[in-house]
Amino acid sequence: MTPAIFFIITVNFVLGLTAGAVMYRADFCVAGTFRDFFLFRKTSMLRALLLLIVTTMVLVEIVRQLGLLPLYPFPLLGSPSLANIVGGIVFGIGMVTAGGCVVGTLYKMGGGSMISTAAFIGLIAGSGIYAEIHPWWSGIVKQYTFFKGQLTLPQVLGCSPALLIVPLALLAGFFFHRWRKQKKWHLTSFVEGYLQPWKAALYLALLGTLSYLLVGMPFGITTAYAKAAAYLTKLIAPAHAAQTAFYNAVPLNYSAPISHVHLLGGAGPVVDAITYIQFPLIIGIILGATIAAVRVDEFKIYYRVPARQYISALVGGIILALGSRMTPGCNIWHLFGGLPILNMQSILFLVGIIPGSYIGSKILVHVVLSSGAKAAT
Repeated sequence: MTPAIFFIITVNFVLGLTAGAVMYRADFCVAGTFRDFFLFRKTSMLRALLLLIVTTMVLVEIVRQLGLLPLYPFPLLGSPSLANIVGGIVFGIGMVTAGGCVVGTLYKMGGGSMISTAAFIGLIAGSGIYAEIHPWWSGIVKQYTFFKGQLTLPQVLGCSPALLIVPLALLAGFFFHRWRKQKKWHLTSFVEGYLQPWKAALYLALLGTLSYLLVGMPFGITTAYAKAAAYLTKLIAPAHAAQTAFYNAVPLNYSAPISHVHLLGGAGPVVDAITYIQFPLIIGIILGATIAAVRVDEFKIYYRVPARQYISALVGGIILALGSRMTPGCNIWHLFGGLPILNMQSILFLVGIIPGSYIGSKILVHVVLSSGAKAAT
């Protein structure tokens, strides 16, 4: 292992470790954010999410203006497609029914949740299912792609990112100040070690910016799930795995900042850049959440929940994985990373995830939870 690769692995592990602890202490889950809004009209976590996005937007733009972002926009982004919306809808449904987003699943696993472990298994299974339909879906994506070669809204409009980011940040700042005066940032909690969501949002924005600076891209983990599915497919049916187009693609191809090492990677069952970047991040998030839970004496393996909730988590994880590959990308990739640079795919993903989360919330109430109520009576 070269020093450059060791540097990338270490950075991602440390960033994941910190993010896992932060998200666990604040229970900062995007699935819960949208679910609570649609079910209970709670907006506190939505405000924190907006703070995260806008703060990242400002930080990244400052760093870009200083000439410290050799990769802008970052790798793995593509031209917008109407398929991004469809993927976002599917993702939103799976996110809510699984009980957590792709990262929420990880930090909840770190805290001892077996339901999240079921969702984690579903994420791997769903990634394997997507590999089988990839040729068909990629044809649909190409058919409905527009603004080819233009990845961000500033590129589409032909203007500097600052011309859009500055007024957006000022507008958001007005509401942030208003919410501060209305005392809407602070949430009452009697849980030891609880981290206020607004603080978690600022920490996560800083971590995401550091990832962009040190690794060359924001947080992203869903290709690692697909890689895990590829390894399992290779173990069971090696000939089929070798012939699967999705596993043979190498979408990641760039030179990392600072280390300048050339990185290649994809979902195939081989050790490559995805292995160096995403697996340490995943391990770090789980371990960071575990450490945070142990420190406040909250770690506990809890599994005594109705079987229907395990089924919901497993099926939701499968749907979540399909949505993440169809979009492509996950909520942290698009909301924490792509949206702050006004990436067109991320904007369309947001357009899709909102109705998807609404549908998922209705399924959760009228199918998963109502079935339990009927069974109890």
